[in-house]
Amino acid sequence: MIPIKISESMLVCCKLYISEGHNSFVIESIERAAKQNNVAVINKYVDEIYNRTNYTLVTHSSTNSLLDTIPLQNAVIDMVKTAFDMIDMRLHEGTHPRFGVVDHILFHPLGAGTLDQAAELCKLIAANIGRLLKVPVYLYGAAHSEGRALDSIRRELCYFHPNSEGCQWIGDLNTDISFIRPDEGPVEIDPSKGFITIGASMWVGTCNVPIHSEDIELVKHIARSISEKGGGLPSVQAIGVAHGVGFCEVACYLLDLNKVRASQVQTEVERICSELGVDVGKVYLTDFLPEEIPKLYAKAIESCIAAKI
Repeated sequence: MIPIKISESMLVCCKLYISEGHNSFVIESIERAAKQNNVAVINKYVDEIYNRTNYTLVTHSSTNSLLDTIPLQNAVIDMVKTAFDMIDMRLHEGTHPRFGVVDHILFHPLGAGTLDQAAELCKLIAANIGRLLKVPVYLYGAAHSEGRALDSIRRELCYFHPNSEGCQWIGDLNTDISFIRPDEGPVEIDPSKGFITIGASMWVGTCNVPIHSEDIELVKHIARSISEKGGGLPSVQAIGVAHGVGFCEVACYLLDLNKVRASQVQTEVERICSELGVDVGKVYLTDFLPEEIPKLYAKAIESCIAAKI
């Protein structure tokens, strides 16, 4: 078998965050929608407490043409449609913020791919979701004309504020988005679906640090302390979120892994918590590292080829 020269191809990685972490049939049906389009699902991370699942899809183009990404385009549309068909936002409950049934979609370039290519693919898929599925879409990062940041959209639309007691997000958003017009789709929200943020950026790492405390305000203070905005670690964004009986978590976006990795987040959280007298669990990743993705993708492709021989 001739090895696939992934490093010479344009690689595009797509992450989808779906507001469902309980119903295994729904979770598997959404994954199947990707695989039916011959797209590799490199990672599926299910968090039952957050009631949230993230999928990582990868495709490649040896010609660096977006035409080669049509299977990925179809896979994303089919996954989003499946999620809308099977999940009703009005019945959803979890401890993680969300804007809708499909909360967030993010595209990264890998291999020989470029951010411009990822952004063009992102905008194309966002337009199709808005037009075909009638859902408001907000673009951010390289896909937005002014490079709008994801956290700015989230702050403006009150993403980080639970709509129920007990640090829970329950039911539909009951949010007016008319004052911040979506980039694609209608201005009105279907309460059963919500809306979506879709963006393109260089790799964003995700990690969580368990905190042995139910004091959510304390954990939010820890999150602010380690985030760049709060004067902490460069390129780190963090929030404090409830995560089960006796626990909360500091959930982090690592915007530049050349500056800060998960181990450094762990060290800083431990330092702050030692001063506060709070116990800390071990940091964990919710996705693979970018250097691992091409090898995993090549392995997935080769396994698929071998299965057809």
